[in-house]
Amino acid sequence: MKVLGISGSMRRDGNTARLVNIILDRCRSAGIETEFVSLSGLEIKPCTGCEKCKESKECAVEDDDWHDIIEKVIDCEVLVIGSPTYYYDINGHLKNFIDRTYSLFHNRLLAGRKAAIVAVHATTGGARALQTLEGFLNAHEFSYVGSVVGQGYLPGEVMNDHPAVAEAEAIGNKIVKLLHH
Repeated sequence: MKVLGISGSMRRDGNTARLVNIILDRCRSAGIETEFVSLSGLEIKPCTGCEKCKESKECAVEDDDWHDIIEKVIDCEVLVIGSPTYYYDINGHLKNFIDRTYSLFHNRLLAGRKAAIVAVHATTGGARALQTLEGFLNAHEFSYVGSVVGQGYLPGEVMNDHPAVAEAEAIGNKIVKLLHH
């Protein structure tokens, strides 16, 4: 798969999912293979800090949905990852997902991919959420494609943030250019 979109929102079809899917839709319309994953309803256990991954090079936490999703991340060329903003940062469910990628850090298993990030806030805090997501990308040596912060609280409200929708479309167009080089 070429482009993987992940929404960390607990709302399966919430505002974050909508912005991520605008980017994916642009890619799909250009014939690029995409997949969308919502973390809503999935179990993502937190990193326990056991450090077993330093030797085994894989996460020791078992019996949750993280392993299936991370295989998709490893297989993609471009990751589009988004979060709603909770208290000026990404939500805890997505943070658990990201923290577990420490197990991939030792062998640089995510390095070299491209990525775009999405944050949605009700009124403020999206910039800080983007910083957290940028830290994730930088630590794993992704190439940065772009970011968008959308404003919305009620379901679908982000679609009224026309500059954010336009930026998501522009990011989608940029990914299309990168993959059709």
